[in-house]
Amino acid sequence: MDLDNKVNLPLPPLSDPANVATFNNAAVTIFLINGKKIEGKLNQFDSTTATIGLRHKESGEQHKIEMASVKTMQLILPLQFTPDPTANAHNRSISIPTEPQDFVITFTDQSKLRGKTYGSRVDKNGIHLFKQHNTNQYVNQYLHLYIPKGAIKSNVIGEQIGEILIKDQLAPREQIHEALEQQKNARTKPLGEYLISHKIVDTDQLEAALKQQKAMPNLKLGEILIGEKLIDELQLEDALAAQKKERRKPLGEILIENGIVSREQIQQALAKKLGIPFVNLQEFKVSPDVIHKIPANLAFKHKVIPLYQYEGKLAIAIENPMDWEALDALRFHTTKYIEPVIALTEEINWALQFYYSSEDILHAIEPEGDGHDDVPFNSNQFESEGFTSHEESEVTDNIVVKIINKIIMDAYQQGVSDIHIEPNPGSNKVVVRFRKDGTMAVYHKFPPQYRNALISRIKVMARLDISERRKPQDGKINFKQYGPANIELRIAILPTAGGLEDVVMRILSTGKNIPINALGLSINNLDKLMPAINQPYGLFLVCGPTGSGKTTTLHSVLGHLNDSERKIWTAEDPIEITQAGLRQVQVNPKIGLDFATAMRAFLRADPDIIMVGEMRDAETAGVGIEASLTGHMVLSTLHTNSAAESVTRLLDMGMDPFNFADALVGILAQRLAKTLCPGCKKPYHPSDREIQQLAHEYCASLTPDNASAAEAQAITDKQIAKWLQSFGKKDKFTLYKAPGCKECNDTGYRGRIGLHELLIATQRIKQMILEHAPAFELQKAALNDGMRTLKQDGIEKILQGYTDLTQIRTVCIK
Repeated sequence: MDLDNKVNLPLPPLSDPANVATFNNAAVTIFLINGKKIEGKLNQFDSTTATIGLRHKESGEQHKIEMASVKTMQLILPLQFTPDPTANAHNRSISIPTEPQDFVITFTDQSKLRGKTYGSRVDKNGIHLFKQHNTNQYVNQYLHLYIPKGAIKSNVIGEQIGEILIKDQLAPREQIHEALEQQKNARTKPLGEYLISHKIVDTDQLEAALKQQKAMPNLKLGEILIGEKLIDELQLEDALAAQKKERRKPLGEILIENGIVSREQIQQALAKKLGIPFVNLQEFKVSPDVIHKIPANLAFKHKVIPLYQYEGKLAIAIENPMDWEALDALRFHTTKYIEPVIALTEEINWALQFYYSSEDILHAIEPEGDGHDDVPFNSNQFESEGFTSHEESEVTDNIVVKIINKIIMDAYQQGVSDIHIEPNPGSNKVVVRFRKDGTMAVYHKFPPQYRNALISRIKVMARLDISERRKPQDGKINFKQYGPANIELRIAILPTAGGLEDVVMRILSTGKNIPINALGLSINNLDKLMPAINQPYGLFLVCGPTGSGKTTTLHSVLGHLNDSERKIWTAEDPIEITQAGLRQVQVNPKIGLDFATAMRAFLRADPDIIMVGEMRDAETAGVGIEASLTGHMVLSTLHTNSAAESVTRLLDMGMDPFNFADALVGILAQRLAKTLCPGCKKPYHPSDREIQQLAHEYCASLTPDNASAAEAQAITDKQIAKWLQSFGKKDKFTLYKAPGCKECNDTGYRGRIGLHELLIATQRIKQMILEHAPAFELQKAALNDGMRTLKQDGIEKILQGYTDLTQIRTVCIK
């Protein structure tokens, strides 16, 4: 594979173009998303195919790495930053800035990278940074850093060169334009190009972009379009003459109607020249309180969507941000300063239908005097235009479609795992509840006349039998066919009393796998887990109840093991997480493709690693053990309460203890516990009694049954002394309480963290498996080998400030 002479990396903006750097065979370090690191000589950087080529530092072998799997790429040797001398030569009144800018990169795994950079470059695959390195009065050095966009959650990179010129210089604007032209000649990208290629999707990005926009020049639309060579002077004069006859029609609309420019060309030109942000409305989450700053009739008339309110200003998405008539009308109605941003026409039309029509529907069917204490949103936010009372409102197909779409979208945006639709007999209402972070809460209540229509709509979307109401039905919904979100839902419909049917919809997470070091594993567990999963063959199991994150953990393990040197097959039901490089099979028992059948097929397909979604029966477990004994690493899950119980469960299934003991590498049991809300949790110093209580529960499984009270207390005191070394400060512990706030709906909890119990199959454990030892003896032996139970792991996370004892007791039995 010849990869030489193909390295073309950009230089910092406004650097001397004569100071050409050579990147062929440059020493480079690449950190992958799965946590691995590769060092070598760079000999390819291909933006077209989104690949990086390098020769491995030790083996000398060629590697071709997809940018989608890269977290960062950094050149090891520093380069010198030399400003372009011609930038100031032509215009002495303008000083081109060469000071580095602060930057903060937030990665998808929540880690952050901070520093200073000599500007930035953006290509279609990611961001080039020029990180300051060993700078002094004589020389400015930088390290070239590249971050693919797939690894980035958000980024803030100082002030752009053009913004600094406009903000800090007092020269006429014509001179500033000349400097920007010099910037272009120095191979920097046009201003606003980043805004076009990276649409804004959250309020933090939006506020930052609007603040940066203030420093951009104030130009007229005609000047911008001529500057971009989209129209000429004659075409502008003709359009202005036509506008004099139709003063209410914007100039841009006249140019579009005459076929001179397209709406998209105008939008991109405005973004480039004025720095007006582009917003992705289908991903941007708008608060209901903000939506109702502009009534539906005004929003539909001017084709605008209110997005975000800050500092007494209201940001709105609009097709043409220079539509002064619309902006004046909105300013008059809201009595606020209006900040226009750009959105595509089709996205605005979608948002108008989604936010306003859906909100009006929910209000129209809201029963009077229903009591809204259990509804987690403010029912006063809904307008009543166009509807009569709920008893008279017609249950039309269009309304039902919008109701179901809104329920699903709200659940998706709120991070809900399950949607429960629960019809009740007679005149009782249809209750819709959401499960979030493991807890159920009422979302909304619908009038009884909607119960059949809602269930029928879901059956249609899942392609189920509408007429069948006596038997359970299972199905799936690909919501991309019906709404804006690319999500999949697993549907379960069950007949209930009174001839009714309940629906449970599970939102399947189709996101990326979580890096293994972001699972919340303790240092002790992580240090033991890594050697276990890196075995060339064997059986590794993850156990726990439904919804405890077993699949997420398995995919994190696979993400660590997934490289070009291994062939990995998975059999799943359903496929919730996809990874490039894995060969994933969706099982379908209806056609005879169950887990056991898939695994037998895998054994004929030259695998290195096999992952099977669940060992549901003896046949699947037997094939898995057989595969692990024939040179393959097998990963799977079990629905058991603890690691030790998983052993006895498989033996009770009829597994041969000799083969099972030989195959087993380890078992990881896990739970998910709610974490204290970061927005309102507050530190406090616990009393000695509280620490003694924590230590007593922690040491319960470590204390022998026949130990005296004095011996038990000695074990507890010894444990507290260890905690002081690990978690204490100045002989004091710091714990946290969360009273509740708006961000956590006054619950005090937001998010969840994993609790883990890792049993490693030591020789002692293998011998006990051969002897059919009961679960409690296996656990005792594992504890002596250094294992910590789920509760013990949870108590350590209390001491680290993540959660509290109430949550640990909720999810841990022992």
